[in-house]
Amino acid sequence: MPANQTPADRDGLGPRAAADLHAPDPYFPDHGDPRYRVLSYELDLGYRPVGNRLTATARLIAVATDADRPLREFALDFAAFRIERVSVDGAPAKYTHRAGKLRVRPAVPPLPGFRFTVVVRYTGAPRPVASEWGALGWEELTDGALVASQPIGAPSWYPCNDRPADKASYRVAVTVPSVYTVVANGALVTYDVGAGTTRWVYEQPAPTASYLVTVQIGRYTRTQIGDVPVPQTVAFPARLRARVAHDFARQPRMMELFEELFGPYPFAEYRVVVVDEELDVPVEAQGLSTFGTNHVDGRRGSERLIAHELAHQWFGNSLTVADWRHIWLNEGFAKYAEWLWAERCGDGVKTAADLAAESHAYLRTLPQTLRLADPGMREMFDDRLYRRGGLVLHALRCALGDGPFFTMLKDWAAEHRHGVVTTHQFVEHANRYGVDRLGNLFTTWLDETALPPLPNG
Repeated sequence: MPANQTPADRDGLGPRAAADLHAPDPYFPDHGDPRYRVLSYELDLGYRPVGNRLTATARLIAVATDADRPLREFALDFAAFRIERVSVDGAPAKYTHRAGKLRVRPAVPPLPGFRFTVVVRYTGAPRPVASEWGALGWEELTDGALVASQPIGAPSWYPCNDRPADKASYRVAVTVPSVYTVVANGALVTYDVGAGTTRWVYEQPAPTASYLVTVQIGRYTRTQIGDVPVPQTVAFPARLRARVAHDFARQPRMMELFEELFGPYPFAEYRVVVVDEELDVPVEAQGLSTFGTNHVDGRRGSERLIAHELAHQWFGNSLTVADWRHIWLNEGFAKYAEWLWAERCGDGVKTAADLAAESHAYLRTLPQTLRLADPGMREMFDDRLYRRGGLVLHALRCALGDGPFFTMLKDWAAEHRHGVVTTHQFVEHANRYGVDRLGNLFTTWLDETALPPLPNG
């Protein structure tokens, strides 16, 4: 074996399901490369907001996963930057770069099951990726930048194995003019002020999917809104201080409720960024959520969305879908968390049953064409998926009763913490808590398109 390659069993990570790691995503088969998995990313970025100029180095530590042959070529998902250098284990590598793929041919192919290191140096003007849902990824703002990548925007700013099941640790360093604040995933470990620039370094050790990595750059003020049970901060334009203080005041109470219902918060801290732009919808990232100025009205008009994004830290971020067919496990769970917040700690006007009934009545007016267990790429963010996903959980709660239902939820989050999950796994898991009471519940809600009757309870 080459001296600079080491066995993957020294990486300190637990085993991951081979089927999840090696199967192409059916909705985005051109994204990702199942011939390897990434253990860690180190991204060193220099960004000039005026002119939208990015100069960067990405260092990936990965493992060759093909059991039968050395890794003679592999692909990274990557947008149209100018590549300055690519190396594998310190040696220059041949490569081609077109159509969103950086294809690399190492001088010494990594052996099956062994670690290798890839370094890519690049520069250019980052732009979002075009998609069915608009622009995704790195977006230049009027004064700063944001990153919102779900589901396929990560290659807009760094080379990656863009598959939700391929989770890795991250270290992200960003150097910007000192008038700007940088917020990224994980803990802020270094903050170095230089001659007109500041270098911000964040580390996220928890396994993270590529689409959940973010960088937020703007002229922001930061404030802490809670430290029990989890440190929570908000970055925002200074003029919105009073609105932010009011609208996010109950987020620490949300955190307490969700820890009670879902189990311990899965990361070390939680941040919110209110960017100085209006956004269509808030967006979750690992340990962080992004809102627009239109979501902060001083009247808690978007409080359900605050609950929704916080719930994604358990369902979507810690428990990440193996592929995008299973997205209801993200969005349906976050939708039901909205209803649980309203029932337990909101204004006390409506219960989860009331909100379930409203969603059921609304869905009855819409086409009955969505199959929740496999909605298809074009329908994966359809409002019907969110609401019907929430109704699945309400139906389970009605069938199981509150005690078994909430025990089931906490066990689901605990058993798959920082892992990848599928609909089949959830069905098997839930059946352990009341198979005799569930009947054909999952068949009618997940596999059939017709809307089942409203659950009683």
